[in-house]
Amino acid sequence: MTDTSIPLDGVASAPSRWSTSTWLAVVSMAAATFALVSAEFLPAGLLTPMAADLGISEGTAGQVVTATASVGAVAALFANSAIGKLNRKTVLVGLSALAIASNILAAMATDFWLLLLGRAGLGIALSGLWSLSAAVVARLVGVNSLGRGMSIIFVGVSLATIAAPSIGALLSDWIGWRTAMAATAGAAAIAMLLQLVSLPSLPAGEGTRLGDVFRLMGRRGIQLGMLAVLLLVTGHFAGFVYVRPFLEQVTQLPASAVAWALLGYGVASVIGNIAGGRMADTNIRAALATTGTTLGIAALALVLWGSHTGTAFGFVALWGFAFGTAPIVLQTNLSRAALDALEASGSLMVVCFQVAIAVGAVVGGYIVDGLSVAGPLTLAAVLSALTLVLAILQPRS
Repeated sequence: MTDTSIPLDGVASAPSRWSTSTWLAVVSMAAATFALVSAEFLPAGLLTPMAADLGISEGTAGQVVTATASVGAVAALFANSAIGKLNRKTVLVGLSALAIASNILAAMATDFWLLLLGRAGLGIALSGLWSLSAAVVARLVGVNSLGRGMSIIFVGVSLATIAAPSIGALLSDWIGWRTAMAATAGAAAIAMLLQLVSLPSLPAGEGTRLGDVFRLMGRRGIQLGMLAVLLLVTGHFAGFVYVRPFLEQVTQLPASAVAWALLGYGVASVIGNIAGGRMADTNIRAALATTGTTLGIAALALVLWGSHTGTAFGFVALWGFAFGTAPIVLQTNLSRAALDALEASGSLMVVCFQVAIAVGAVVGGYIVDGLSVAGPLTLAAVLSALTLVLAILQPRS
């Protein structure tokens, strides 16, 4: 397959039945997302030994995650114009190589600033990968199977989100945080090899300038799609970042039971990834409405009946399922409004997602401190309901 070339206009002509080589190419993209997202979330399980080794507070050490997200949001705006007419396979392999180098630098860092530099490199690699993912997957599997293809990519994300913090904590106890960080470089190296072997040549079309990205925002479908990302993702992170204190204070679960509830969330999110792909390919407006409604119901039910253990477990899992569908549905929804500019719409998706994460976490924190632990969940329910309204207004594709 490495000798095959898929031009930019191959999006619409890709076959509906996937060949073995197509499967391998999509899996290589999923492997890359797993490796990079694992590295992104790994510090959650490494903060204590990392902070002690570098002589900094745990709060300061936690800023390595902020650095990754912040650099990624800025880099996403310039990603498409920076890569110009480079072959997209070359770019993807290069991004994996950057992730390898960044993780090695972080693992070898002798002070906090070198650690931040390594994490900034990871942010660039992540933003580049996400900016290109929808366009590359559409060229591999065809636009009519975009949701299905993206669902496989996001299975890698869900697995990384579940595994990285816990495995990182275990590895840091056994072999040290630096070795655990270096292990993510190994995962990125495996992904890079898979990309080299299985991805076809992906020649670029016309280069995308920064002005083209901003002009795309003039389309009604793009505006509604971006607003849907901002509302749903802000609501999710405003609420779910603080679901642990809710479960501890309202449901009165011990830490061990909270861990089981969050594991249920993670497993349900993987199922949501798979379902989200089918939903998005069948009817994107209905998929967006279903995602917003389900997440809103889960958040509101926790506020109303979350004091009961069984109810709390069930609706936390339902929340996981809903947010498992969300990235695939939101990405596919935005992409269908810009089938002629998938890379540019991918950049807008990354920027909106990162901004929503930051806003949601900050606003949720203020509500928790000023009102109650149930407040952020109420906000999540309200913003999810507004997403349902956007789904109704969304143009038919």
